[in-house]
Amino acid sequence: MLQELLPRLQQGLENKSFDGSLKFDCGEDGVIVLADGTASDQDRDTDCTLRLSADNLMQLLAGKLNPMTAVMMGKIKISGNPKVAMSLADLLK
Repeated sequence: MLQELLPRLQQGLENKSFDGSLKFDCGEDGVIVLADGTASDQDRDTDCTLRLSADNLMQLLAGKLNPMTAVMMGKIKISGNPKVAMSLADLLK
């Protein structure tokens, strides 16, 4: 499921500046790491980690889940540098 998202995230990283590193941690479904201009499914330490279900990640990337609302409702948990998470919005445009 997460493998399907990698090409879209990689495309989002092209021609855009994304400082720092960010991990989508979907538990047993795996991880996606955005770092060094690439999207990968290789787990590593990052500046910021978003913990959420794979389904919520799909909705977030499709624009069907508002990130701020999701955080307030507990659907997304942020650890590390929240400034990196905030820059994700620019990347998804």
